[in-house]
Amino acid sequence: MSDAELVRQARAGRAGAYAELARRWAARVTALCHGKVGRAHVADDLAQETLLRGWRALDSLHDPERFGAWLCGIALRTCLDWLKAKQNSQVRFSELAADRQPETYLLARPGPDADRADEVRRLLAEVEALPETYRQVVLLYYYDDVTYRDLARLLGVSPATINARLTRARALLRERLSDCRR
Repeated sequence: MSDAELVRQARAGRAGAYAELARRWAARVTALCHGKVGRAHVADDLAQETLLRGWRALDSLHDPERFGAWLCGIALRTCLDWLKAKQNSQVRFSELAADRQPETYLLARPGPDADRADEVRRLLAEVEALPETYRQVVLLYYYDDVTYRDLARLLGVSPATINARLTRARALLRERLSDCRR
């Protein structure tokens, strides 16, 4: 079932339809928020706030076919509201909730290997330290396995720009992580 049809059903009073939309878009919204604010635990809260705002404002959506772009716009405004409120005090990556394993955030393969977990923690710390434009595309690309074309549409740039940003972000990460090993 399409997003547009789920929007129509949610507007007609079927709450389960919006729950399905939230399930479909939660990872992408979380990644977008993480890319914008640079803190995973804050991104989770902002994503929840975005989904709630989306539910409350669903009647204001003029074109149900554009639900995803509309919801991502709400996510960006939610992040900007949070940033403007100056609630973004520095939080160390090591202070993330204990039940969230680093392997769940990005490319890492889950496993008991402590060295691997340390490498993933270092990688995520460096990802969070990237400039916003690079951090945003990395997190969106790897959180939700979004294509270059979808990312380009979401961020309002060309697929070539997405490619350039991901390439540059990976190069920065390689450079920073190799400096850590020296």
